[in-house]
Amino acid sequence: MAAPIQRLPEGTLNHLQKKILFTLFFLALYRIGVHIPIPGVDTFRLGEYFRSQGANMFGMLNMFSGGGMERFSLFALGVMPYITSSICLQLLTVAVPYLEALSKEGDAGRRKITQYTRYSTVVFALIQGWVMVGHIETAQFAGGMLVLEGGLSWRLLSVLSLTAGTAFVMWLGEQITDKGVGNGISLVIFASIVASLPSVVTNTYTQFNSQQIDLFRVLLLIAICIAVVLGVVFVEQGARQIPVQYAKRQVGKKIFGGQTSHLPIKVNTASVMPPIFANSVLQIPLTIAAVRANSSFGEVFARLFVPGGWLYNVVYVVMIVFFAFFYTSMTFKADDIAENLKKHGGFVPGIRPGARTAEYLNKVLQRLTLVGAIYLSAICVLPSILSARFNVPFYFGGTSLLIVVGVALETFRQIEAHRQSLRYDAFLKQSAVKARRGV
Repeated sequence: MAAPIQRLPEGTLNHLQKKILFTLFFLALYRIGVHIPIPGVDTFRLGEYFRSQGANMFGMLNMFSGGGMERFSLFALGVMPYITSSICLQLLTVAVPYLEALSKEGDAGRRKITQYTRYSTVVFALIQGWVMVGHIETAQFAGGMLVLEGGLSWRLLSVLSLTAGTAFVMWLGEQITDKGVGNGISLVIFASIVASLPSVVTNTYTQFNSQQIDLFRVLLLIAICIAVVLGVVFVEQGARQIPVQYAKRQVGKKIFGGQTSHLPIKVNTASVMPPIFANSVLQIPLTIAAVRANSSFGEVFARLFVPGGWLYNVVYVVMIVFFAFFYTSMTFKADDIAENLKKHGGFVPGIRPGARTAEYLNKVLQRLTLVGAIYLSAICVLPSILSARFNVPFYFGGTSLLIVVGVALETFRQIEAHRQSLRYDAFLKQSAVKARRGV
């Protein structure tokens, strides 16, 4: 006979509902800010300009900003300056002894590193904003300028507006992480990509009706999307279960321990962070090439280093593999796990507790990370190669689908964890009430 479904007592979901509503409200604020343009730009001509560049790097940057670039909105830079700053701080944490010592000081040290990340985010936003504003001010489309009335005062106003917008988006992401559900920065990128999907579907349908794209290519795109979604779901749910045996110990007349458990290590421990980091780093040379588009360097670079090109894909794969290993080493501390197992009397069968267990965990982790890096590279690169091979007239890559599916899975996983926690808390409260009543 099947066990009855345990329902949560009335009122126990209020906390989770508040978290979800809080997350949705802040994401709605972000989407509102994306539609607030900075004055002084011909937004119609600017939108046409970015849409005409849809198959190159501008399409990718516009997608990650949720359409903020083509509107030249307050949030046009999105969270990319914050991600670049986070990468730099994490790399410096390994290289600089002071930052390494801060990272080992617990919550106080992490708060200090977070503060440095915020400061450097503002610096990166100022630099990227200045470069972006300069490019838009000098760019032309359909024989006309994109900026209605430029000049130094307009440029300074635009740079400060973009920087303030990035700081606000960073604050939104941190608030979602602290008080909402899921990783705030990842959800902001998720919202940006999802917001652009309806326009992609509409444009595909329009191009199919006008015979700019044939039925075979439409079916190919659908098949690629389904394959990517299935592949992401399959791999993201995979984990290596390492058996852990706990030794028996006697406390008074009672014997504790002796049970067997498992230590799960995900195949892709880094989740969607390596592609996000890689895209953020690759924006730097792409932005330089866009600014110097009329120079010989810019022309050669733009011809060789474009999304879908062989050089871009090679560098992209190298960056994904690097950040997969780097991010995994930052988040999964085999030495700490081995030490905790040893303190609680746990050991891996056939492996000595302590240093040997840490070596074994590192060996397993490196193999899984290699498989995860290959999987991430294939998901991110192969769809863009196929779309370039069949001349898809807009930017399409597996990176966007990977981020959407990966972030959705992680968010649902956290929601389920909250539900389990609420169920456990409700059970403890009911047990306490019964104990007081003598039931």
